[in-house]
Amino acid sequence: MSQDDVSSKKLDKQTVEKLRRALTAHTEELFQLVQEPSPEIIQVLLRNPHLNDDHLRALLKRRDLNEATLKTIYQLDQLKKSRQLQICIIKNPNTPSAIVLSILPNLHLFELVNLCYLPGVTPDQKFALERAILKRLPTTELGQRLTLARRATADVAAELLKSGELPLVEVCLNNPRLREVAILQFLNGSTARANTISLVARHPKWKMRPNLRQAILRNSQTPRIWFTLFLPQMSKTQVRNLLASHRLTPAQKKFIREELQKKSG
Repeated sequence: MSQDDVSSKKLDKQTVEKLRRALTAHTEELFQLVQEPSPEIIQVLLRNPHLNDDHLRALLKRRDLNEATLKTIYQLDQLKKSRQLQICIIKNPNTPSAIVLSILPNLHLFELVNLCYLPGVTPDQKFALERAILKRLPTTELGQRLTLARRATADVAAELLKSGELPLVEVCLNNPRLREVAILQFLNGSTARANTISLVARHPKWKMRPNLRQAILRNSQTPRIWFTLFLPQMSKTQVRNLLASHRLTPAQKKFIREELQKKSG
C-alpha cells in the first residue's frame, strides 16, 4: 500500500469520526464543532438533536457559510420559531435574497431599521429592508413614524418627507441622512404647504442652499415673507428667471417684478 493510500485511509477515518461527533455531540462540544470548515460536517451537525439556539447563533456569525448550509438552517424548526435567529440569518451576507425577503414580514419595524445600519449589510439587503419599511408606512401610527423619521435611512426619510405632514417634515429636516435632492422633490411636489415650506426656509442647515431657495420661490404656496427676505440676496438674472415659472400666482409674480425694478433702478 502506498503512502498516499495510507494517508487517504487515515483521512477517511478522521472524517468519519468527525461526522459521528457532529451527529452525537452534546452542548459544549457543539460550540467547537460549529467552527468546522467542512460544509459536510456542518450539514450533519444541523441534524444533531442537542443543537440549540446558542449554537445556531454562533454558526450564523460565520462569514464562510455557503448557500446550501444557510438554506438548511432556514428550514430548521428553531429558526422558524425564533425571531432572533431570523435576524441572525438575515445578517449573514451569504444568505440568499429569497430567504431574506421571506423573513422580513416577521420582523418588527425598528428591527428592520437597525438591520439597515449593520456593518457589512449588502446593497441588495438594504434595498429589501427599506422596501419592507416603506410598505408598512400607511398603517404605522404617527408616533412611530416620528421616531422612524429621526432614525431612518436617506431613502426612507425622503419618503416620509413626501407625506407633507407638519410634524414629520420638521423631524425629517433634522435627520442627518436626509439629502438635499429629497427636499427639492418635496418643494416641487404637491404636498408642500405654506407652513412646511417655511420650515425649510428657516431651517439652519437648509435655508442657505441656493437650489432650495429657488425651489421655495417657485412654489405657489410660499408665503410673501420669503420673497421679501430671499429676493434681495439673489442676482438680477436669478430673479428674472423666477418670472418664467408657471407655478407662481399673480401676486407672487408682482413681488418678483417689484424686486426686479429695484435691481434695475
